[in-house]
Amino acid sequence: MFDDLLPSAEALQRADDAAVVAAIAECARVEAAAAAHRLAATAELVARRADGPVDHAHWSCDNWDAIAAEVAAAQNIGHGMASGQMYLAVALRDRLPRVAALFAEGTISARLAAAIVWRTDLITDPDILQIVDTGLAGDAAQFGPLSVTKTAQAIDAIVDRYDPAAVRRARAGARGRGVVIAPADDQSGTAALWGSLLATDAAVLDRKLTQMAHQVCDDDPRTLAQRRADALGTLAAGGEQLACGCGSTDCPAGADADARATAVVIHVVAESAALSAEPDPCTSGEPAPRPITPDTPLREALAPDPQPEPVLLPSAHIVGGATVPASLLAELIAGGATVMPVRHPDDSPPESGYRPSAQLQRFIRWRDMTCRFPGCDRPAEVSDIDHTVPYPLGRTHPSNLKCLCRKHHLLKTFWGGPNGWRDEQHPDGTITWTAPSGHTYITRPGSRLLFPALSLPTGELPTAPTAELPTGGRGVMMPTRRRTREQDRAYRIEAERRHNRQARQTPGYSDEEPPPF
Repeated sequence: MFDDLLPSAEALQRADDAAVVAAIAECARVEAAAAAHRLAATAELVARRADGPVDHAHWSCDNWDAIAAEVAAAQNIGHGMASGQMYLAVALRDRLPRVAALFAEGTISARLAAAIVWRTDLITDPDILQIVDTGLAGDAAQFGPLSVTKTAQAIDAIVDRYDPAAVRRARAGARGRGVVIAPADDQSGTAALWGSLLATDAAVLDRKLTQMAHQVCDDDPRTLAQRRADALGTLAAGGEQLACGCGSTDCPAGADADARATAVVIHVVAESAALSAEPDPCTSGEPAPRPITPDTPLREALAPDPQPEPVLLPSAHIVGGATVPASLLAELIAGGATVMPVRHPDDSPPESGYRPSAQLQRFIRWRDMTCRFPGCDRPAEVSDIDHTVPYPLGRTHPSNLKCLCRKHHLLKTFWGGPNGWRDEQHPDGTITWTAPSGHTYITRPGSRLLFPALSLPTGELPTAPTAELPTGGRGVMMPTRRRTREQDRAYRIEAERRHNRQARQTPGYSDEEPPPF
């Protein structure tokens, strides 16, 4: 649809600088228009599927979740991200049609459209919402060059003019506190950590980490910053003593005092060759500088210190998480980590019961590594093990078992059938999913690229019966919500509006935010 509007690579190479910059601006507009069309299609799907059975509104996996599963599969994204896109799409279509029209033209960006939806979310009066939509549409084109903070302030000024109780208050930042942990994708064995805490909790944590960092002996090779980072892991494992890294058996804070070795179970999958690795001394401390003498050439003196070549051994992987270098795996094993082999079942016969044995469960989880629904990255160790062909028609066998997170397990169980989600499993663990719309999606085990031996075929099973299991009355088995999704959202909006009204009545209240210094 948009390809004819974009210049080719050859045309860009022949263009002057002004034309290249113009192409950047035009591509940004086309990108915004394409995002708007995607959200418009999402809103149309929600509108078509919105009138689901009334009793399903209290289901834990409700009609909204069923729609989100299709949106997620179509884009290969997670369930939560798909749900967020659905809310944004519906809000633009039903609440802010004039802003949505600007978005469809590419006049405003997806970032700005999302900011407008969020900052107007607390408006409940349809007449006020229409006025605000008109006002925002008239000024929205001016918001583009502004920063995120200035954009939010400009939107809030319009909302505050017509509905003061609907303004999102920056002072409510305490309610938005949280901690995010994101594994690095550079195979360094590290993860990024950021977030916000209450100031009192932050002060306690800061002091505790510093105190633990000084519990080790003087021969510990780590810097203070490295010891503080490791102390946080010890706290997470329920420990109070940071294990020293000096390597001496006489040190009272040696590796045998490491709470991380036994307090918390983390499943790491690795090739057997990785178990023979040695710890890498270059991951702690600072590299020793090269000796420089008066005879050292200037170029050599300014050159970076050479690093020893790493030993090329297969890395390990935390199930559903980050890469663990073989050297770090060796440190974990030296600290007391348990090594447990995973055996491929080959052509083993099916097990007799419904619940897989511990050994078979372990193989299924490490073969799949994550939930097997399209776009879902929920780790296998916190997922359910599902019979693709329901038991007892389907046998308890690796060619009929897979990992599904609880949300997608409920989706398959209660939103499946001839007109719902259907799945077919192959001996190598490949799953073919068919959506209610008829589209098909293929997912393969997470070990397929990392540990190919785990995704070898496990044997053909007899052709499964085509008859569907009876579904009458199965809805009583679905976990339910205390309030429907719509009731919960209305409750939260009213609670925040009430908080804003009370805040404005507090003596000394001011709309002005404190300066950023």
